[in-house]
This record gives sequence, C-alpha cells and structure tokens, in this order.
Amino acid sequence: MELEGKIKMIGDTKTFGNNGFRKREVVVTTEEQYPQHIMVEFVQDKCDLLNNYNLGQDVKISINLRGREWTNPQGETKYFNSIQGWRIENLQASQPEGMPPVPPMEAFEPADNLNEEDHDDLPF
Repeated sequence: MELEGKIKMIGDTKTFGNNGFRKREVVVTTEEQYPQHIMVEFVQDKCDLLNNYNLGQDVKISINLRGREWTNPQGETKYFNSIQGWRIENLQASQPEGMPPVPPMEAFEPADNLNEEDHDDLPF
C-alpha cells in the first residue's frame, strides 16, 4: 500500500530494550477534502530512510499494515494496529544538479524545401 502527503513532523530515532530495537515516526498530512494526519513508523535500519527528508516535502510512503494481539495481566485480550513504512520517495519534481532543463517539444512543422515531384514518388 502507499500513502501520499506532505511531511508534518519527523521524530527522532528512539531505541528500546536491551536488544537495541529502533523506531522513528513521521506524520504525513494527506491532501484531500478532509486531510488526515497519518503517523507512520519506520523501524530498525529503515529509520535512516528519513534522514534526507524535511518538513513540508511532498512524499509517497510505501507501507504495511501490522496488527498484534496482547493479553494483559487481567486476562483481557487487546488488539493493536500500526502502520510501518519501508520506502519513502520525494514527489516534488527535481532536476539533477548541473543538468540543463529539458526544452518543451515544439509543434511539427513541415519542411519547406521539398519539390513537388518528391511527393509523388510513392510506389502505390
């Protein structure tokens, strides 16, 4: 699945537990009639994917929906969902540095230097 929008917040990388589990959150605001502020988690080595992004950038994030079950000490079972990102792309048109802009295509103009007899050389 994919999510598109403008970056509203990028959190710091947080480390949890003795095994060094890493997590970093980003909030993306969708651009639709009723904009949504969607929080996406990037975990472990994917945290570093956010290093090159800034607030206000338009991005497309590839996501997976995750769900888990947890039973509390009182024996009640609860369910939790999360949105995990695994790829992020800049949607703003970017031109590589040092490259001249691509000129627009011009309308086709027929050649003026053709002789009248050149038009009749078709074999059919």
